[in-house]
Amino acid sequence: MSILAPIIRRPATAVRVGDIVIGDGPVVVQSMTNTDTADIQGTTQQVAALAAAGSEIVRITVDRDEAAKAVPHIRDALDKMGCDVPLVGDFHYIGHTLLTENPACAEALHKYRINPGNVGFREKRDTQFSTMIDVAMQYDRPVRIGVNWGSLDQDLVIDMMDQNAQSPSPKSAAEITEDALVVSALKSAERARALGMPADKIILSCKVSEVQSLVRVYRALARQCEYALHLGLTEAGMGSKGIVASTAALSILLQEGIGDTIRVSLTPEPGGDRTEEVIVAQQILQTMGIRSFMPLVTACPGCGRTTSTVFQELAGSIQTYLRERMPEWRENYTGVEEMNVAVMGCIVNGPGESKHADIGISLPGTGETPSAPVFIDGEKRMTLRGTAIAQEFQAIVEDYVKNRYGAGAEKTDAAE
Repeated sequence: MSILAPIIRRPATAVRVGDIVIGDGPVVVQSMTNTDTADIQGTTQQVAALAAAGSEIVRITVDRDEAAKAVPHIRDALDKMGCDVPLVGDFHYIGHTLLTENPACAEALHKYRINPGNVGFREKRDTQFSTMIDVAMQYDRPVRIGVNWGSLDQDLVIDMMDQNAQSPSPKSAAEITEDALVVSALKSAERARALGMPADKIILSCKVSEVQSLVRVYRALARQCEYALHLGLTEAGMGSKGIVASTAALSILLQEGIGDTIRVSLTPEPGGDRTEEVIVAQQILQTMGIRSFMPLVTACPGCGRTTSTVFQELAGSIQTYLRERMPEWRENYTGVEEMNVAVMGCIVNGPGESKHADIGISLPGTGETPSAPVFIDGEKRMTLRGTAIAQEFQAIVEDYVKNRYGAGAEKTDAAE
């Protein structure tokens, strides 16, 4: 028996965001723009790019009046492009004002994100939170009550710290902070319910930037409610650090069946591609066997037997080729996202890995015969030689996709 618990999704109340259902279906991939939302053209282009990369919901910042006024124009521009991805408005501090004074913005958004840590302070907190919930109900929009330990309600924390100090077995400050995150989310959800919002319009999140803390917080949250949960390691970081930290945290929770939507909060390199966070989120879900988005490439890391960079270059070009072809393939070839392609570097594991893949190639290592056997569905079908191996192998992959996943292949399978 596996030491890992099976991935069985916890019961969650389903929430509809546009045409996307959260909580009663596949784990949904989300992302967020980093453009100035008042820049209509720039934001529209980035939303479209994130959606094309596979983001099923995109969040945009709505921080001032100019941004709120831009939202309906962004929605219109996306619709004209044929991009129907749902938009989420990210509100802090003055969301109640922006939504009430800009009804076109309120209507154009598919979901509102409310941060209970800064929706209002002291005596204004309940009033401003209530206003946002009222607007959400007016337009029949769901809300994500998103708690973040960087902007946690300090009145709540102080109150819980004071109570903890009176306990005969007081908890640490870190433990109280984690408890406060969960309490803030659940109390805010209760408040929204008391105002008339149904459970199927509420999503919760409690984000922190430390892996073990995130795991503890979401385990506690999952035990205490059946609201749909949005996962994300906030401020995950840049490059490999952000990818590794996000993967470590989200994989544990997803393996335990916790989480209905995910967002990977990577800091892009200067001028970097924002869509990287979408690709990482997809790869987390696909490598765990939860969802399939595009064919996976199996490639060896290389060693002293592969001093040539040929297999690395081919693996990279095939990976790029598959991603570029997926928008068209997804429309025409059902199941192609589950295809496995192997690009291996020498004779040690090359033929074996290639046989396990749907289609694979074993390139010659240092000192090996300059030939590259190609395996299709576990059988050696041909051997490639010469300087055009990459182009020839791409053509073989293209033919394989058409023959296995095309309409003719489906008809053949049905006939059999």
